[in-house]
Parts: sequence; structure tokens; C-alpha cells
Amino acid sequence: MRIAPILAAVLFSLPLRAQLWELSREQMIELTARSPYERFPDGRPKVPESLLERARELSAEDCWGVLRKHNHRLSFEGNFKTIHPGRKLAGRALTAIFMPERPDLESVVMGGLKAKKGFPRGAHQYVIDQLQPGDVLVVDMFGSSPGFVGDNLATYIAIATKTGGLVVDGGIRDLEGMRQVDTQIYYRQAHPDAIRDATLVGYNVPVRIGGVTVLPGDVIVGDAEGITVVPPALIQEVVDAALEIKVHDEWTKMKLRTGKYKSHEIYGSPLDPALIKEYEEYKKKRLAELGGR
Repeated sequence: MRIAPILAAVLFSLPLRAQLWELSREQMIELTARSPYERFPDGRPKVPESLLERARELSAEDCWGVLRKHNHRLSFEGNFKTIHPGRKLAGRALTAIFMPERPDLESVVMGGLKAKKGFPRGAHQYVIDQLQPGDVLVVDMFGSSPGFVGDNLATYIAIATKTGGLVVDGGIRDLEGMRQVDTQIYYRQAHPDAIRDATLVGYNVPVRIGGVTVLPGDVIVGDAEGITVVPPALIQEVVDAALEIKVHDEWTKMKLRTGKYKSHEIYGSPLDPALIKEYEEYKKKRLAELGGR
């Protein structure tokens, strides 16, 4: 089933729930129908923690072969900064869209949100307060808005998501304080100003981060290069393939370090039948040790 017709149907049929665009449970299930996992009450796919734990070891390259195989070519976005260089990130996407503020739109959206029981102080806090353990909040802030969060709200994100974090196509503030917060955040720039000139228009809907579309429940994998977006239906295949990549790279480097072979004799796969046999035996042994197939 192609995603574009489903997405178009969903977006054109979205009800105005207190003037904020949200997917109903039924629409969420339809949009993410390929996910084989259980769901949150709102219908968002709930990839198991066991798979998220394995995903936290992945790199963009580990994911890319499977994504390319399934024609998910627009699944990587780079040019981010991080508050903890070298630390990886993985979790289920919870999404939000902000647009440049205009007074009439802001009045309608905020009027509806403030009518909700227990609505917090700001629209961004409404979204942050929905976070669950294992979530990564993915926020489209049109690339240039100032501080979406500072170190205080980043602390809440760390506590609420436990192993998750934040990806914001925009700015953060309190960068020095952020360094002390035990969560990973991908951001475009830092700015001392708090969030302003931005209106929340969508929550738990498809969002665009740079050149990538993110659906609620997608697995966000962050490494030194950037973020990779993996649909729930592919995450098991991705983590299984990553083990084979790990074993292949181990064996390849081990052989190249001996200095006995030209690169083409070993990489990308051995040419000599005896080496092929040796590699296959090594792979079988190591996959068993690592808990793979």
C-alpha cells in the first residue's frame, strides 16, 4: 500500500481538535499500518524496548543497507549539533510541528489549547508533557526558531523519556547548563532567547525535519553523522543486519591488519574460496555469541 494516498486522505480529513491538528487513533493506525507491534492508547506504534536497546548501538551506515533495499532513500538528515558529542540516541518518535507565528492563527490555536483541562504554560510544554519512556521528541521548528528548551525542560525530557531525547529542527538555549543534562539532543543552533514567534499547529502527525519525513512511532537513530529514521516495520531487519555488518567488519579488519592481502582480496567480500569458507565459519560463530541468527 502506498503511503502518499493514505497521508493525503488523513490530512484532508483531520478534525480540528481544539484547533490543534492531531491524528485520531484510527487515522494513526491506518497511517502506520505496517507496524507489527502493539500501540500506545493514541495508536502510535510501540516498538519494544528490547529493539530500542539494540538500536542504540547502531550507526547510520548500519541502517542504510536495509533502508535502501526497501527504497527508503530519504531517511537521513545531517548538519546537526549535539549537546553530548559521541553519544548515540535511539527511541520512538513523538512529533510536533511549529510554524512562524501569525496573530490570528496563534489566537485560534492557543484559545483551543487553553480550554483543555490541565493545559500547561506554553504550547511546547503541552507536547513535552506527553512524552513516554523510550520516546524521542521530534520537533519541526522551521530550522531557525530560538530556544525550544533550556536546561530545565531538557531535564524534564531526560526524566520522562529515560533513554530517549530530543531532535529539534531549530534552536535550544542554556547550552552550558545543557551539558549537565543526561539526555542527548540534536539541534541546529543555540540562542539565549526562549521560544518565541512560533505557533504549535500539529502534534503526533507527520513532520518534516530537513529533507526527511518522520511519522509518529518511527525509530530515530542518532549517531555522529546525524539522524536516521527507521519505520517500525523495518527495525527488526535493521538490527539483525547490523550484527552481520559488525561481524563482517571485524573479520575484514582482522585480515587487513595482517598485511598479507591486497584490499580487493578481502573487501567488500573475500575472493579466495578458502577465505570465503573461513569467513562463513567466523560469521556463524560470532553471530551465535552476539545473539544473532
